[in-house]
Amino acid sequence: MIIGVPKEIKNNENRVALTPAGAKELVKRGHELYVQSTAGEGSGFSDADYEGAGANILPTIEATYEIAEMIMKVKEPIESEYKLIKKDQLLFTYFHFASYKPLTEAMIERGAVCLAYETVETPKRTLPLLIPMSEVAGRMATQEGAKYLEKPMGGRGILLGGVAGVKPAKVLVLGGGVVGTEAAKMAAGLGAEVTVMDLNLDRLRYLDDVMPQNVHTMMSNEYNIREIIKEADLIIGAVLIPGAKAPKLITRDMLKDMKAGTVLVDVAVDQGGCIETCTPTTHENPTFVIDEVIHYCVANMPGAVPYTSTLALTNATLPYAIELANKGWEQACKDSNELKLGLNVIKGDIVYKAVADAFDMPYTDIAKYIN
Repeated sequence: MIIGVPKEIKNNENRVALTPAGAKELVKRGHELYVQSTAGEGSGFSDADYEGAGANILPTIEATYEIAEMIMKVKEPIESEYKLIKKDQLLFTYFHFASYKPLTEAMIERGAVCLAYETVETPKRTLPLLIPMSEVAGRMATQEGAKYLEKPMGGRGILLGGVAGVKPAKVLVLGGGVVGTEAAKMAAGLGAEVTVMDLNLDRLRYLDDVMPQNVHTMMSNEYNIREIIKEADLIIGAVLIPGAKAPKLITRDMLKDMKAGTVLVDVAVDQGGCIETCTPTTHENPTFVIDEVIHYCVANMPGAVPYTSTLALTNATLPYAIELANKGWEQACKDSNELKLGLNVIKGDIVYKAVADAFDMPYTDIAKYIN
């Protein structure tokens, strides 16, 4: 198969979809690999590194899309890329369709085959291609939250872990999945007083068992949320419903109950966000303030630590990419239900129900393409 790896062009997105080590694994299996020049530089990989692995370097993004049967990316295509996508071309990347209708409409119009990292799912209901970036984003959420609690950044001027004789900050984590767990671990490690909320009582029991003593668990419901936000210094939104929009757990009217300088970090913003007042921001302009509450809503948080993120992502995606390249997407998805669940849009049809439901658009049963 002919595989293309374009340079990411989203604001301050320094990751790349494939490391040179990953490139070598595909090349040695007989596939042709084309990497756009400087695509790996932000992650610390030179064109020479890719050439040493057997890849070909192309000068432009247009040339990379034009030659490839499969495009491997990190983030969803942005508007300037839509016109480059060819009919029947396989795109293997994060899409988060349910949060942005124009992207969904564009992929339908282009007739592409869109296999989304975030909906590939194992029999144990884990999301193997979302986990590594969720781990990074969860840890970063605490790191960024701690920074914006500093007074020069507009925060309350609180050190997350406090010091002897001074109480630590209070951190609320909404969601006990991968993102929430990693955020809570980081906050706890810094000495904060942490509360994790979730709807799954079994998950709360597990977290209660494995987390340190400064992490507490609480059932997630509106009453509890309204009570605890009054004292929280940092609130991290870490809610995920695979392929669908995140529910709004923090509403606009709740901001008035928060202390001035409270920091909100919404990791779910690329799925619509679980905080009503959050809209996507960039690493260039990461925050805004509403009612004296700081909102950090960067939609590609792991892009700020691209070396770590790119290695972690390739570790997870490469086995699936090899299957797709070796067999073609149709046979690979017939053989692997995990990959089959990653299919969101095929040749103009939405085949992932949560995406169709998000926009009240027609849904096509995937059996039309994969038996």
